[in-house]
Amino acid sequence: MTLDAVILQVLAGLATGGIYASLALALVMIYHATHLVNFAQGEMAMFTTYIAWSLINAGMPYWPAFLLTVGIAFILGMFIERIVIRPVENAPVLGVVVVFIGLLVILNSVAGWIYTYTIKSFPSPFPRQPILGIHYISAHELGAIGVTLAVLALLYGFFRFTPLGLAMRAAAQNPESSRLVGIRVGWMLALGWGLAAAVGAVAGMMVAPVVYLDPNMMSGILLYAFAAALLGGIDSPGGAVLGGFAVGVLENLLGAFVIGNELKLAVALVLIVGVLLVKPSGLFGRVYVTRV
Repeated sequence: MTLDAVILQVLAGLATGGIYASLALALVMIYHATHLVNFAQGEMAMFTTYIAWSLINAGMPYWPAFLLTVGIAFILGMFIERIVIRPVENAPVLGVVVVFIGLLVILNSVAGWIYTYTIKSFPSPFPRQPILGIHYISAHELGAIGVTLAVLALLYGFFRFTPLGLAMRAAAQNPESSRLVGIRVGWMLALGWGLAAAVGAVAGMMVAPVVYLDPNMMSGILLYAFAAALLGGIDSPGGAVLGGFAVGVLENLLGAFVIGNELKLAVALVLIVGVLLVKPSGLFGRVYVTRV
């Protein structure tokens, strides 16, 4: 194990960790609004990535297709919340989980039916040559980190400084009080689903050039994102982002130098079980104490 090898794995881990962070942030946004984990988040990202692939194959340049796909994902997320999730919002938790799993299977099956299960290549908007002569990390990996950080900065500014973002935060944290001051909580939840779907679409388009495009491409990514969200704190957006980068680096280092690539997925499983046993609220999550 040389220093160059360690640097290479850390930088590659930061690149994949940025993708985990995006999907973990989407999971946290849904959890904030519903206090449930959206198991179909990865399939929603996969499906919208196929839409981007179709637009690019039809002759649309990459970045216009990227932006259009993000918009389509936003509308799809709102549609799912209104048509699928809203009718069962007061159902038992197990019933809602079954709906999430059903949505996962439906999106996977529809993608396979339309696009087949043949693996497809997805283009990268970044050059093949190293940027600024940096050979430790590819241009796509560096670009993926940049896109991820840009999306996170936009979301931070939206939720921190805009009236709509503040209203969405209020609706997620205290729906009853929000209704009393005139906030339309139902629409705020739908917008939250739309934003989560849009962030997931960005993650899908950034990871597709690396893992290739097929209906099952996000299954392992979702597991890592779930581990990242739990590690950072399932109710902490910032914690989920840091957790994503940490999981990416840890996965690469352990896979390269300790357990081998065949057992890399076990890292996510061990993290999930370990966090739930030792610190269920995560590193940055809040611990809620209720009087009984």
